[in-house]
Amino acid sequence: MPSVNPTNDAPCAARRWDGRHGASTLPARLPMTYVLPLRWHNDTGLAELTGYLRWLAGRVDVLVVDGSAPDLFARHAQAWRGLVRHLPPDPTDRGLNGKVIGVCTGVRAAEHEHVVIADDDVRYDDAGLTAVHRLLGRADLVRPQNYFDPLPWHAWWDTGRTLLNRALGADYPGTLAVRRSTFLAMGEYDPDVLFENLELIRTIRAHDGTEAAPAWLYVRRLPPAATHFRGQRVRQAYDDLAQPARLLTALAVLPALAAAVAARRPALLLGAAAGTVALAELGRRRAGGTRVFPPATALAAPVWLLERGVCGWLAVAQRLLFGGVRYGETRIRRAAHPTHTLQRRPRPH
Repeated sequence: MPSVNPTNDAPCAARRWDGRHGASTLPARLPMTYVLPLRWHNDTGLAELTGYLRWLAGRVDVLVVDGSAPDLFARHAQAWRGLVRHLPPDPTDRGLNGKVIGVCTGVRAAEHEHVVIADDDVRYDDAGLTAVHRLLGRADLVRPQNYFDPLPWHAWWDTGRTLLNRALGADYPGTLAVRRSTFLAMGEYDPDVLFENLELIRTIRAHDGTEAAPAWLYVRRLPPAATHFRGQRVRQAYDDLAQPARLLTALAVLPALAAAVAARRPALLLGAAAGTVALAELGRRRAGGTRVFPPATALAAPVWLLERGVCGWLAVAQRLLFGGVRYGETRIRRAAHPTHTLQRRPRPH
Protein backbone atom coordinates (compact mmCIF):
# COMPACT_ATOMS: atom_id res chain seq x y z
CA MET A 1 0.00 0.00 0.00
CA PRO A 2 1.33 3.47 -0.77
CA SER A 3 2.63 5.39 2.20
CA VAL A 4 4.43 8.60 2.94
CA ASN A 5 7.46 9.35 5.04
CA PRO A 6 6.54 12.16 7.43
CA THR A 7 9.63 12.23 9.60
CA ASN A 8 10.63 15.76 8.62
CA ASP A 9 7.44 17.22 10.04
CA ALA A 10 7.97 16.28 13.69
CA PRO A 11 6.37 19.05 15.74
CA CYS A 12 8.18 21.08 18.34
CA ALA A 13 6.80 21.59 21.84
CA ALA A 14 3.65 23.69 21.68
CA ARG A 15 0.61 24.80 23.61
CA ARG A 16 -1.80 22.03 24.48
CA TRP A 17 -5.22 21.82 25.98
CA ASP A 18 -4.87 20.62 29.57
CA GLY A 19 -7.95 22.19 31.15
CA ARG A 20 -5.89 24.68 33.12
CA HIS A 21 -5.35 27.44 30.60
CA GLY A 22 -6.93 28.82 27.48
CA ALA A 23 -5.51 30.35 24.35
CA SER A 24 -3.71 33.54 25.30
CA THR A 25 -2.17 33.88 21.84
CA LEU A 26 -4.08 32.18 19.06
CA PRO A 27 -2.08 30.58 16.22
CA ALA A 28 -3.17 31.01 12.63
CA ARG A 29 -6.53 29.37 12.02
CA LEU A 30 -6.19 26.17 9.98
CA PRO A 31 -8.49 25.39 7.01
CA MET A 32 -9.57 22.12 8.57
CA THR A 33 -12.75 20.59 10.06
CA TYR A 34 -12.71 18.66 13.32
CA VAL A 35 -15.49 16.04 13.47
CA LEU A 36 -16.44 14.69 16.88
CA PRO A 37 -19.02 11.85 16.81
CA LEU A 38 -20.74 11.80 20.19
CA ARG A 39 -23.27 9.62 21.98
CA TRP A 40 -23.43 10.25 25.71
CA HIS A 41 -25.65 8.70 28.35
CA ASN A 42 -24.78 11.33 30.96
CA ASP A 43 -23.07 14.71 31.05
CA THR A 44 -20.38 14.03 33.65
CA GLY A 45 -17.63 15.43 31.41
CA LEU A 46 -19.59 18.26 29.80
CA ALA A 47 -17.71 21.16 31.41
CA GLU A 48 -14.29 19.75 30.53
CA LEU A 49 -15.28 18.91 26.96
CA THR A 50 -16.84 22.35 26.49
CA GLY A 51 -13.57 23.96 27.57
CA TYR A 52 -11.67 21.87 25.04
CA LEU A 53 -14.15 22.70 22.27
CA ARG A 54 -13.80 26.40 23.08
CA TRP A 55 -10.02 26.09 22.76
CA LEU A 56 -10.36 24.05 19.58
CA ALA A 57 -12.87 26.39 17.94
CA GLY A 58 -10.25 29.13 17.89
CA ARG A 59 -8.05 26.99 15.65
CA VAL A 60 -10.28 24.93 13.33
CA ASP A 61 -13.93 24.51 12.40
CA VAL A 62 -15.55 22.12 14.87
CA LEU A 63 -18.52 19.92 14.05
CA VAL A 64 -20.11 17.73 16.75
CA VAL A 65 -22.42 14.99 15.47
CA ASP A 66 -24.47 14.21 18.54
CA GLY A 67 -26.44 10.99 18.82
CA SER A 68 -27.27 11.49 22.50
CA ALA A 69 -30.82 11.24 23.85
CA PRO A 70 -33.05 14.30 23.14
CA ASP A 71 -32.67 15.84 26.62
CA LEU A 72 -28.89 15.57 26.48
CA PHE A 73 -28.82 16.81 22.89
CA ALA A 74 -30.77 19.91 23.95
CA ARG A 75 -28.39 20.54 26.85
CA HIS A 76 -25.39 20.23 24.53
CA ALA A 77 -26.99 22.59 22.02
CA GLN A 78 -27.36 25.20 24.73
CA ALA A 79 -23.81 24.75 26.03
CA TRP A 80 -22.23 24.91 22.56
CA ARG A 81 -24.42 27.51 20.86
CA GLY A 82 -22.23 29.87 18.85
CA LEU A 83 -19.16 27.74 19.60
CA VAL A 84 -19.38 24.73 17.26
CA ARG A 85 -21.70 23.30 14.61
CA HIS A 86 -23.93 20.86 16.46
CA LEU A 87 -26.14 18.45 14.54
CA PRO A 88 -27.71 14.99 14.89
CA PRO A 89 -26.63 11.97 12.83
CA ASP A 90 -28.22 11.76 9.39
CA PRO A 91 -31.53 9.93 9.97
CA THR A 92 -31.37 8.37 6.51
CA ASP A 93 -28.19 6.47 7.38
CA ARG A 94 -28.58 2.93 8.70
CA GLY A 95 -26.04 0.74 10.45
CA LEU A 96 -25.17 -1.06 13.67
CA ASN A 97 -22.20 1.13 14.57
CA GLY A 98 -23.45 4.58 15.56
CA LYS A 99 -19.96 6.06 15.52
CA VAL A 100 -19.56 5.30 11.82
CA ILE A 101 -22.87 6.98 11.07
CA GLY A 102 -21.72 10.01 13.06
CA VAL A 103 -18.43 10.14 11.19
CA CYS A 104 -20.11 9.87 7.79
CA THR A 105 -22.59 12.61 8.69
CA GLY A 106 -19.75 14.85 9.87
CA VAL A 107 -17.44 14.34 6.90
CA ARG A 108 -20.27 15.00 4.46
CA ALA A 109 -21.13 18.21 6.32
CA ALA A 110 -17.49 19.36 6.59
CA GLU A 111 -16.58 22.52 4.70
CA HIS A 112 -12.87 21.74 4.34
CA GLU A 113 -10.89 19.11 2.47
CA HIS A 114 -8.83 18.22 5.54
CA VAL A 115 -10.89 16.53 8.26
CA VAL A 116 -9.86 15.31 11.71
CA ILE A 117 -12.04 12.58 13.22
CA ALA A 118 -11.66 12.20 16.97
CA ASP A 119 -13.34 10.48 19.90
CA ASP A 120 -14.60 12.61 22.76
CA ASP A 121 -11.60 11.71 24.95
CA VAL A 122 -8.95 12.89 22.45
CA ARG A 123 -7.17 16.18 23.20
CA TYR A 124 -5.08 17.68 20.41
CA ASP A 125 -2.59 20.50 20.87
CA ASP A 126 -1.46 23.16 18.37
CA ALA A 127 1.47 21.09 17.14
CA GLY A 128 -0.70 18.04 16.56
CA LEU A 129 -3.31 19.93 14.55
CA THR A 130 -0.64 21.62 12.44
CA ALA A 131 1.21 18.36 11.78
CA VAL A 132 -1.98 16.57 10.74
CA HIS A 133 -2.87 19.42 8.37
CA ARG A 134 0.56 19.28 6.75
CA LEU A 135 0.51 15.50 6.40
CA LEU A 136 -2.90 15.57 4.74
CA GLY A 137 -1.26 17.68 2.05
CA ARG A 138 0.32 14.47 0.75
CA ALA A 139 -1.57 11.59 2.35
CA ASP A 140 -5.20 10.50 2.20
CA LEU A 141 -5.22 9.29 5.79
CA VAL A 142 -3.16 10.24 8.85
CA ARG A 143 -2.91 7.91 11.83
CA PRO A 144 -1.50 9.66 14.93
CA GLN A 145 -0.30 8.01 18.14
CA ASN A 146 -2.38 8.38 21.30
CA TYR A 147 -1.03 8.31 24.83
CA PHE A 148 -2.90 8.50 28.13
CA ASP A 149 -2.50 11.46 30.45
CA PRO A 150 -3.21 11.14 33.35
CA LEU A 151 -2.17 7.52 33.81
CA PRO A 152 -4.30 5.63 36.37
CA TRP A 153 -3.77 1.89 36.78
CA HIS A 154 -6.07 0.84 33.94
CA ALA A 155 -4.51 3.34 31.52
CA TRP A 156 -1.07 1.96 32.51
CA TRP A 157 -2.41 -1.52 31.79
CA ASP A 158 -3.72 -0.59 28.35
CA THR A 159 -0.51 1.23 27.48
CA GLY A 160 1.13 -2.20 27.38
CA ARG A 161 -0.95 -2.88 24.26
CA THR A 162 0.05 0.47 22.76
CA LEU A 163 3.76 -0.19 23.20
CA LEU A 164 3.58 -3.67 21.67
CA ASN A 165 1.69 -2.25 18.69
CA ARG A 166 4.35 0.44 18.28
CA ALA A 167 7.13 -2.14 18.40
CA LEU A 168 5.47 -4.30 15.75
CA GLY A 169 4.10 -1.59 13.47
CA ALA A 170 1.57 1.09 14.37
CA ASP A 171 -1.07 1.53 17.06
CA TYR A 172 -4.79 2.08 16.51
CA PRO A 173 -5.63 5.50 17.96
CA GLY A 174 -8.93 7.15 18.85
CA THR A 175 -8.37 9.70 16.11
CA LEU A 176 -7.72 9.62 12.38
CA ALA A 177 -7.59 12.36 9.77
CA VAL A 178 -8.74 12.06 6.17
CA ARG A 179 -9.10 13.96 2.96
CA ARG A 180 -12.79 14.59 2.49
CA SER A 181 -12.64 14.02 -1.28
CA THR A 182 -11.04 10.60 -0.80
CA PHE A 183 -13.56 9.65 1.86
CA LEU A 184 -16.53 10.54 -0.33
CA ALA A 185 -15.03 9.04 -3.49
CA MET A 186 -14.59 5.64 -1.85
CA GLY A 187 -18.26 5.58 -0.84
CA GLU A 188 -17.54 6.13 2.89
CA TYR A 189 -17.18 2.89 4.90
CA ASP A 190 -19.24 0.04 6.34
CA PRO A 191 -21.37 1.00 9.39
CA ASP A 192 -21.99 -2.64 10.38
CA VAL A 193 -18.54 -3.48 11.76
CA LEU A 194 -17.15 -3.24 15.29
CA PHE A 195 -13.55 -2.13 14.64
CA GLU A 196 -14.50 1.00 12.73
CA ASN A 197 -11.02 2.57 12.66
CA LEU A 198 -9.49 -0.51 11.08
CA GLU A 199 -12.38 -0.63 8.59
CA LEU A 200 -11.74 2.98 7.60
CA ILE A 201 -7.99 2.38 7.23
CA ARG A 202 -8.54 -0.72 5.13
CA THR A 203 -11.18 0.94 2.96
CA ILE A 204 -8.81 3.78 2.10
CA ARG A 205 -6.07 1.25 1.34
CA ALA A 206 -8.47 -0.71 -0.88
CA HIS A 207 -9.07 2.45 -2.90
CA ASP A 208 -5.32 3.01 -3.40
CA GLY A 209 -5.16 5.78 -0.82
CA THR A 210 -1.92 6.78 0.85
CA GLU A 211 -1.47 6.52 4.60
CA ALA A 212 0.85 8.31 7.01
CA ALA A 213 1.36 6.67 10.42
CA PRO A 214 3.98 8.91 12.07
CA ALA A 215 5.10 7.30 15.32
CA TRP A 216 6.24 10.72 16.57
CA LEU A 217 2.84 12.43 16.25
CA TYR A 218 1.62 12.16 19.85
CA VAL A 219 -1.95 13.16 20.67
CA ARG A 220 -3.11 13.08 24.26
CA ARG A 221 -6.08 10.96 25.31
CA LEU A 222 -8.01 11.07 28.56
CA PRO A 223 -8.31 7.68 30.29
CA PRO A 224 -11.75 6.12 30.59
CA ALA A 225 -13.37 5.38 33.91
CA ALA A 226 -12.16 2.10 35.40
CA THR A 227 -15.64 0.60 35.12
CA HIS A 228 -15.78 1.46 31.43
CA PHE A 229 -12.33 -0.05 30.94
CA ARG A 230 -13.38 -3.32 32.56
CA GLY A 231 -16.51 -3.48 30.42
CA GLN A 232 -14.49 -3.12 27.20
CA ARG A 233 -12.07 -6.03 27.61
CA VAL A 234 -13.88 -8.73 25.62
CA ARG A 235 -15.19 -6.23 23.10
CA GLN A 236 -11.68 -5.00 22.34
CA ALA A 237 -10.43 -8.58 22.09
CA TYR A 238 -13.19 -9.19 19.52
CA ASP A 239 -11.37 -6.73 17.24
CA ASP A 240 -8.70 -9.41 16.76
CA LEU A 241 -11.17 -11.50 14.76
CA ALA A 242 -10.34 -9.11 11.92
CA GLN A 243 -6.60 -9.76 12.39
CA PRO A 244 -5.98 -13.53 12.27
CA ALA A 245 -2.30 -13.41 13.22
CA ARG A 246 -3.07 -11.37 16.35
CA LEU A 247 -5.99 -13.64 17.21
CA LEU A 248 -3.89 -16.80 16.92
CA THR A 249 -1.20 -15.23 19.09
CA ALA A 250 -3.77 -14.33 21.74
CA LEU A 251 -5.35 -17.79 21.66
CA ALA A 252 -1.92 -19.40 22.10
CA VAL A 253 -1.17 -17.58 25.34
CA LEU A 254 -3.21 -19.76 27.72
CA PRO A 255 -2.16 -23.11 26.21
CA ALA A 256 1.49 -22.03 26.33
CA LEU A 257 1.07 -20.91 29.94
CA ALA A 258 -0.60 -24.20 30.88
CA ALA A 259 2.15 -26.20 29.16
CA ALA A 260 4.89 -24.32 31.00
CA VAL A 261 3.14 -24.82 34.35
CA ALA A 262 2.54 -28.53 33.66
CA ALA A 263 6.19 -28.99 32.72
CA ARG A 264 7.26 -27.11 35.84
CA ARG A 265 9.38 -24.75 33.78
CA PRO A 266 9.08 -21.35 35.50
CA ALA A 267 12.11 -20.16 33.57
CA LEU A 268 10.04 -20.34 30.39
CA LEU A 269 7.41 -18.08 31.93
CA LEU A 270 9.99 -15.61 33.19
CA GLY A 271 11.72 -15.60 29.82
CA ALA A 272 8.48 -14.98 27.97
CA ALA A 273 7.55 -12.15 30.33
CA ALA A 274 11.00 -10.59 30.00
CA GLY A 275 10.87 -10.84 26.22
CA THR A 276 7.46 -9.16 26.16
CA VAL A 277 8.72 -6.33 28.35
CA ALA A 278 11.78 -5.91 26.10
CA LEU A 279 9.58 -5.72 23.02
CA ALA A 280 7.35 -3.14 24.69
CA GLU A 281 10.43 -1.13 25.66
CA LEU A 282 11.41 -0.97 22.00
CA GLY A 283 7.99 0.49 21.28
CA ARG A 284 8.37 2.95 24.16
CA ARG A 285 11.71 4.22 22.88
CA ARG A 286 10.62 4.48 19.27
CA ALA A 287 10.38 8.01 17.81
CA GLY A 288 10.94 9.79 21.12
CA GLY A 289 8.19 7.88 22.90
CA THR A 290 9.95 8.22 26.24
CA ARG A 291 8.55 11.77 26.37
CA VAL A 292 5.00 10.50 26.80
CA PHE A 293 5.33 6.88 27.96
CA PRO A 294 6.85 6.53 31.47
CA PRO A 295 9.40 3.71 31.99
CA ALA A 296 7.02 1.58 34.05
CA THR A 297 4.54 1.28 31.18
CA ALA A 298 6.67 -1.39 29.48
CA LEU A 299 6.04 -3.60 32.52
CA ALA A 300 2.34 -3.61 31.68
CA ALA A 301 2.87 -5.54 28.43
CA PRO A 302 2.90 -9.09 29.92
CA VAL A 303 -0.15 -8.22 32.04
CA TRP A 304 -2.04 -6.98 29.01
CA LEU A 305 -0.97 -10.00 26.93
CA LEU A 306 -2.27 -12.39 29.59
CA GLU A 307 -5.56 -10.49 29.67
CA ARG A 308 -5.84 -10.68 25.88
CA GLY A 309 -5.11 -14.41 26.07
CA VAL A 310 -8.16 -14.87 28.30
CA CYS A 311 -10.43 -12.40 26.51
CA GLY A 312 -9.49 -13.76 23.09
CA TRP A 313 -11.13 -17.07 23.97
CA LEU A 314 -14.15 -15.25 25.38
CA ALA A 315 -14.44 -13.24 22.17
CA VAL A 316 -14.39 -16.39 20.06
CA ALA A 317 -17.07 -17.85 22.33
CA GLN A 318 -19.20 -14.72 21.80
CA ARG A 319 -18.95 -15.24 18.04
CA LEU A 320 -19.77 -18.96 18.16
CA LEU A 321 -22.48 -18.92 20.84
CA PHE A 322 -24.18 -15.57 20.26
CA GLY A 323 -23.27 -14.65 16.71
CA GLY A 324 -21.37 -11.52 17.69
CA VAL A 325 -20.34 -9.21 20.50
CA ARG A 326 -22.63 -6.87 22.39
CA TYR A 327 -22.56 -3.26 21.16
CA GLY A 328 -25.08 -1.03 22.88
CA GLU A 329 -28.48 -2.60 22.39
CA THR A 330 -27.44 -4.88 19.54
CA ARG A 331 -24.75 -7.36 18.56
CA ILE A 332 -22.17 -6.92 15.82
CA ARG A 333 -20.86 -10.01 14.10
CA ARG A 334 -18.03 -8.68 11.95
CA ALA A 335 -14.99 -6.92 13.41
CA ALA A 336 -13.79 -5.56 10.04
CA HIS A 337 -13.55 -6.66 6.42
CA PRO A 338 -10.28 -7.91 4.90
CA THR A 339 -8.70 -5.44 2.51
CA HIS A 340 -9.02 -7.86 -0.43
CA THR A 341 -12.78 -8.07 0.16
CA LEU A 342 -13.06 -4.29 0.09
CA GLN A 343 -11.01 -4.17 -3.12
CA ARG A 344 -13.55 -6.40 -4.87
CA ARG A 345 -16.51 -4.18 -3.98
CA PRO A 346 -17.93 -2.03 -6.80
CA ARG A 347 -16.62 1.51 -6.59
CA PRO A 348 -19.12 4.38 -6.48
CA HIS A 349 -19.59 6.42 -9.64
